[in-house]
Amino acid sequence: MIRTKSFIDIAFLSTYPPRECGIATFTEDLITTMDYNGTVNTHVIAINNSEECSYDKKVIAEIRRNERSDYTNLARKLNTSKIKLLVIEHEYGIYGGDHGDYILDLINNLEIPVVTTLHTILSEPDPKQRLIINELGKKSEKIITMARNTKEMLQTIYGVEEEKIEVIHHGVPKKQFEPRELLKKKYGFMNRQVISTFGLIGPGKGIEHGIEAIAKVVKSHTTIENKIKYHKDVLYLILGQTHPALKEEGTAYRNKLEELVNQLDMGKNIKFVNRYLSKDEIIHYLQLSDIYMTPYLAKDQAVSGTLAYAVGYGKAIVSTPYLYAKEMLSEGNGLLAEFSNPDSLAVCIKQILDDPFKKAKMERNTLKIGRTMYWDKVVTQYTNVILSIITSNTEVGEV
Repeated sequence: MIRTKSFIDIAFLSTYPPRECGIATFTEDLITTMDYNGTVNTHVIAINNSEECSYDKKVIAEIRRNERSDYTNLARKLNTSKIKLLVIEHEYGIYGGDHGDYILDLINNLEIPVVTTLHTILSEPDPKQRLIINELGKKSEKIITMARNTKEMLQTIYGVEEEKIEVIHHGVPKKQFEPRELLKKKYGFMNRQVISTFGLIGPGKGIEHGIEAIAKVVKSHTTIENKIKYHKDVLYLILGQTHPALKEEGTAYRNKLEELVNQLDMGKNIKFVNRYLSKDEIIHYLQLSDIYMTPYLAKDQAVSGTLAYAVGYGKAIVSTPYLYAKEMLSEGNGLLAEFSNPDSLAVCIKQILDDPFKKAKMERNTLKIGRTMYWDKVVTQYTNVILSIITSNTEVGEV
């Protein structure tokens, strides 16, 4: 790692807790580990929507998502501040304007170096979506993506220069592993084969197909050496509250899911945990799970924090083949089912339930990858990128 004689102040532009958002959690974990390593001073500029949030002292400034002037004003303040570099956590939906194009007002007026981390990379962007990533690519010293298979897309579709692209894993908290059966006993799931899905609930998650798949698994049987094996012990945990940004739409979707469970008479096999889960709770639920499932509908999803966690904790995984899943579950690390196809999901689930050796091999494979994804390792890569940029700019300035 590059060493410096004194701390350097950097800032992250992102959503931030207590706002309930995956990117907010990602940023909190990233800077917490970065602070622990003690190489840079981290600060946060929080993006607010209509809700008021009470932030901790890490947040040095706030911008209102839909106030365009806030973006230009922020650039001016940063240009005369102690902040030496800005890291932009980018997702189209968290910024104001057409597909979040207010972010361009910020970068076009900013005079300090920028690093952009992309949380969404579309294979078929509309012109405005393409323009935004293209401009971020031009203005940023580095573009960070979390999957190798997006590098070519960034170059060919968005015009980002190859030398600017860095691939760094989505981080995963490093926690002590607790025995699966002990956790099942603690949570009241003894003698159950637990399948789980977690995250903020809303349309696009494909959970309705997951529910239908579980019904097919529970009501089916497999003949093994002239013995009939049923799957009545399966329990599907749908973990997480409705996405707060979706409100009415998200509530309608959850109601639809609950109605589907009733229609299929799956109340004994499917359980909703309808609240925002702490990281420790998420990790416990993952550790007690036999299979993790992401039945998402969007094929372009370039990163999934929930799937990253599942890989990090060595789970056998069934997923639809969106971008991130195709990369993380290649070479036998998991099973890929067809999009919007409960039958395909059910076949994959039964393969794992019926073959303990296959399940154990998948768990070993994902855990091997997961150990490279702990936040301390990820932060080392981020810090090296950031310090190399600052060092390079300092040397240029001294010439």
